[in-house]
Amino acid sequence: MTTGSEQMPVKAVILAGGSGSRLWPLSRRQLPKQFLKLDGDDNLLQATVARLSPLIGREDVWVVTGESHASGEAYGDLLGFHTILEPVGRNTAPAIAVAAAVLRDETGQDPVMVVLPADHIIKDAGAFQRHLRLAIEAAADGSLVTFGIRATRPDTGFGYIQADMTGAEDAAVLPVRRFTEKPDAETARRFVESGDYFWNSGMFVWRASVILDEIERHMPEAHRVLEAMRARWREPGADWRIVVREMFGEMPDQSIDYGVLERSDRVLVAPCDIGWSDVGSWDAVHEISAKDERGNALTGDVLALDCSGSLLRSEHRLVAAVGLENIIAVETADAVLLVKRGESQRVREVVETLKARGSATVLEHRTVRRPWGSYTVLEDRASGYKLKRIEVKPGASLSLQRHQHRSEHWVVVSGTATVTRDGETYQVAKNESTYIPIGARHRLENRGKIPLHIVEVQVGEYLGEDDIERFDDDYGRTE
Repeated sequence: MTTGSEQMPVKAVILAGGSGSRLWPLSRRQLPKQFLKLDGDDNLLQATVARLSPLIGREDVWVVTGESHASGEAYGDLLGFHTILEPVGRNTAPAIAVAAAVLRDETGQDPVMVVLPADHIIKDAGAFQRHLRLAIEAAADGSLVTFGIRATRPDTGFGYIQADMTGAEDAAVLPVRRFTEKPDAETARRFVESGDYFWNSGMFVWRASVILDEIERHMPEAHRVLEAMRARWREPGADWRIVVREMFGEMPDQSIDYGVLERSDRVLVAPCDIGWSDVGSWDAVHEISAKDERGNALTGDVLALDCSGSLLRSEHRLVAAVGLENIIAVETADAVLLVKRGESQRVREVVETLKARGSATVLEHRTVRRPWGSYTVLEDRASGYKLKRIEVKPGASLSLQRHQHRSEHWVVVSGTATVTRDGETYQVAKNESTYIPIGARHRLENRGKIPLHIVEVQVGEYLGEDDIERFDDDYGRTE
């Protein structure tokens, strides 16, 4: 899209680097909520991109996400997008700063940037598009525009924006008086009753040059690191992606709200009523979900008898519930969450406790997607062995790799495997097996036209997924 008399280009920058821990056990560190289907057939990232059309086409979308997401379970969801990969998380200000600089230097333009989180739901796409058009016009004139959601209740989980309503209650954009981060319950109640406070949605529109100027003005340390990065990637033969990988960690860990918007005198708010939810908890998922006549949101293979006001979700097996009221129950292959409605923010405490215990359930699901296919852990009892079922897509290949702590036994149950082991390449047909000793360089390929299924038995003193040294990889996962 282009806008204004000078036909200023418009680009979308989608922030997709969060961990989504509050939606455990469905959300995991390697597959957070932005890559999950919570409302319809699209995952949240896909839905975010879809609602931009026709204002902004897919070719003008840039996704900022973690390196681990781009080479792991979310690989397929990111295909076809321009991506900016963060080696470490540094909050929203560094992500936006790098995106603005890359857009300026790579396109040679000064586009309007529409900055959106990847993990929100908007029910009224038409209203969103109308507000977006007006915000783009205001941003083209040099303003920093943030979307303010009309508050429907005093919620302590959101930040608030106070607008200057003087003589302009129906204006498309209003001056901002102040920001308040997550107030207490009584303060939130007063904000909602006042009528001039809005929820801070985390959606922004501005020109790349304007936000870069404001970062220089209000975040000098971030500006210093960014300019050092730009100087390096402007050198002959340099690649900005490599510079970001090597230097992004030097950025300060700070939000764009605190770093710039709360200090800038160029901020406007666009008041919106667009059916918005940040889907920040299982309570929020219940709120936006379709419900039966008793207020139950049911997903998957669920049998609910005499239940009311509950969210019951099954991902793996039958869940039968009797007589439950206002309960959230979420089942996956390796975990079950039970919590009262109204207390789902405490799921974070569960995740932190599991982290402290070293539980793998915070990292990934039992079935893990990979760029080449998937694997499912069938048995993992910490007794010196692990049993997996592996599926390799036709034409796909795992990396050339080796392990320092485990051997692997492969039994082909469907298809034909092409195996490379210490320089020798051979085929293993259905009902045949092969052995990969500790330290052997090896690769598994499916050169056939049907999926390859194998059963893998790992034996060793350490069986963690980080015991992989990659030498060659089709998906850029080598060091």
